[in-house]
Amino acid sequence: MFKIITDNGADLPKDYLSKNDIGCMYLSTILDEEIIAGEGKDLSAEEFYRMLREGAKPTTSQINPENAREYFEKHIDEADEFLYIGLSSGLSGTVESVIVGAAEVMEKHPDKTIEIVDSLTGSPGEGLLVTYAVKMRNEGKSLSETASWLRANAKHVLLCLTVDDLFDLWRGGRVSRSSAVIGSMVSIKPFIIVDNEGHLQVVKKIRGRKKSLDHIVEYMDEHMGSFRDANRTMVIVNHGNASEDAEYTAKAIREHFGFENIMMGNVGPMIGTHTGASIVVAAFLGEERS
Repeated sequence: MFKIITDNGADLPKDYLSKNDIGCMYLSTILDEEIIAGEGKDLSAEEFYRMLREGAKPTTSQINPENAREYFEKHIDEADEFLYIGLSSGLSGTVESVIVGAAEVMEKHPDKTIEIVDSLTGSPGEGLLVTYAVKMRNEGKSLSETASWLRANAKHVLLCLTVDDLFDLWRGGRVSRSSAVIGSMVSIKPFIIVDNEGHLQVVKKIRGRKKSLDHIVEYMDEHMGSFRDANRTMVIVNHGNASEDAEYTAKAIREHFGFENIMMGNVGPMIGTHTGASIVVAAFLGEERS
């Protein structure tokens, strides 16, 4: 049985990782030259987003080839085959680094196989791909079969999100200050998706928080297509520090589609650095990222 590995860009709950024997590499969140979140550094959502509100300006650091090589060497005896599912190459250079590190490890250990899958998404989108990898592994699918399915379907993992406070995006470097000021004055909420290259794209501007959350359900309805029944397996809704809004969204999804299997969690510091506390984001299977 192959070993599944992801990174903290997937924002999967620790109990899910532990229960399903999933390894995790860590990108770092850095403030004043000190790592405040990453491998061995836990920071609660409440504490992290409080720091952002109080003016903290953290940065993030990708996994480098040496980090990846060291990780695989440390865990090399846990399996003969490994599957790494990583944060979108459109958002980070981590996947490229892991490819380099894994190649060095396989050269040293020719009896080991490491497959690398670029999720082309992040947070619950990346996490959703991991849950399907777990499902396929549990069904007895091979490493090759699972990796091939993930690559073929990565662009069918759709991720959509909205934020309540445009200044969250300004602090994360995603919009200009003038856009944040003007948008906040008229209660504009950006609706953002991940495109086919794994980049964030604002596709709609909606007036009012509730309408922006309702549009998550509308977007899902418009884009599920033939994957509607497949989404009964799992949909993921994450949030920064906006649990009531996330619960509202999850409830709306349940009532509209009849989906009961909805995983919920926090957007961690690695992603939250760029999006802020008010983010609510959903991931599901669908036809096209548009």
